[in-house]
Amino acid sequence: MSGSPSAPATTATPASWRAATLAPFKNRIFLSIWTASLISNFGGLIQVVGASWLMTALAPGPDMVALVQTFTSLPVMLLALSGGAIADVWDRRRIMLIAQVLMLAVSAALAVVTHLHLVTPWSLLAMTFLIGCGTALYGPAWQSSVGEQVPRAQLSAAIALNILAFNIARTLGPAIGGVIVATAGAQVAFIVNALSYIGLIIVLLAWRRSQTPSHLPPESILDAMRTGVRYVRIAPPARSVLMRAFLFGLLGSAIWALMPVIARDLIRGGARTYGLLFGAFGAGAVVGGLLSVSVRMRFSGELIVRVASVVFGITAIVAALSHSLAMTAGIFVAGGASWVLTLSTFNITIQTCTARWVVGRALAAYQMATFGGLALGSSLWGILADRLSISSSLLIAGGAMLASVLVGFVIHLPEPGSLNLDPHKAQAEPTSQFEVEPESGPVVVSIEYRIAAADQEAFLAVMHQLRRIRRRDGARRWTLLQDVAQPEVWVERFQNPTWVERLRHHHRQTISDRQIEERAFAFHRGAEPPRMRHLLKRSV
Repeated sequence: MSGSPSAPATTATPASWRAATLAPFKNRIFLSIWTASLISNFGGLIQVVGASWLMTALAPGPDMVALVQTFTSLPVMLLALSGGAIADVWDRRRIMLIAQVLMLAVSAALAVVTHLHLVTPWSLLAMTFLIGCGTALYGPAWQSSVGEQVPRAQLSAAIALNILAFNIARTLGPAIGGVIVATAGAQVAFIVNALSYIGLIIVLLAWRRSQTPSHLPPESILDAMRTGVRYVRIAPPARSVLMRAFLFGLLGSAIWALMPVIARDLIRGGARTYGLLFGAFGAGAVVGGLLSVSVRMRFSGELIVRVASVVFGITAIVAALSHSLAMTAGIFVAGGASWVLTLSTFNITIQTCTARWVVGRALAAYQMATFGGLALGSSLWGILADRLSISSSLLIAGGAMLASVLVGFVIHLPEPGSLNLDPHKAQAEPTSQFEVEPESGPVVVSIEYRIAAADQEAFLAVMHQLRRIRRRDGARRWTLLQDVAQPEVWVERFQNPTWVERLRHHHRQTISDRQIEERAFAFHRGAEPPRMRHLLKRSV
């Protein structure tokens, strides 16, 4: 996929983008979850400061310090897809509650073992990993539930506000965490984090989530995971976002992984210095979050990501060469803004370019790509810093980030909102004149068209798109056949493994998918519409 970034045609006034940005707050449940999440985010960032700084005392090498970030990110890479499948198959509110209770319990346990001086580098990493497991379970359910909290027209703004909440906490949380660690110890930071989950748990318990009942049995988790992988592998918009997110996470992780040793070794500071650097990065992120809606209304996502990547690369290079707190903190403000603009662009793109039935799994795949890049990159930059130097590691990361801009000319980001991915509900469900067991199969679907010779080239172009949609949603062995005796007769044929999978495939069709199918049907020449058959395999 190739192309160049172009700015949207719409222009925005300050009043219009301000109204668009704040519109989701008119929904009570969104406001409640947003506020409780803000408090929880404060606790999470304070916990990160405590764990990272505690590691500088337990195992001061840059490689071990960087592993804190690795063990925070690794669970998301490993478990997010199963978390996304669970979010699409089961009750998202319950999944969010389970994850919050898990993280509360682990944070409390970490506070206890730290207070008793029983914590070791590897036990700290193990408990950090468990908290990351809670994040991997919670993230897809939370993010995919945003579409249930606000109308579709407010989805982009709601996503931006959620990112803004995290970055408000990022601004003040690390600075507060640095003060807490310096004055009261890491165990108090862990206690604060445990307490911060309580408000969100209460809000989730009070949420009466509305659900659309389905007469179909739920997919198994393994089947749901396979379906999600197939979707993001075949759907070009999702595939582009995942590749770009992995690369950005891989190269951008250097600053996250090495921030404690930047504060300690390059600036010669302590926990408060680390907190100030973290806070400066967060302040920039808040600025980026506040400007994100306005920026997206003016410029394409591709252009935003390219410019932000350049700024972030410069941030890493300046951090490598600077020994001044003021200079490093100043460039971290720019880096924070570019970080949140890039990730919010990826996040909004994946949600608005993915069908609602699979959005939890698509978000999970996005998280896996981003956090997989963060986890791998954190370890890589930590090893380079240990074997070369901190400055060398940052310089290499910054240079690579600048070069990554060229990738946008090959793997172009799609523009959100160009497709209507709401489910298409008007089409009648496939029926049978005899009793069919749900697990009977395979089911062969055959659709017969009559296409005039002059229309065949255009028909084939539409069928190319339809082939990708069918396969993306679960079709197997898709083929298009032409009758050699009657060249105007074409037969589209594909399989579903069982009858219930055929019904699921039918219900996955979106309005945009239906429009493409109708374009194919429009080429049909005949008094009746194209004839569709459902052929069930029988044993003899």
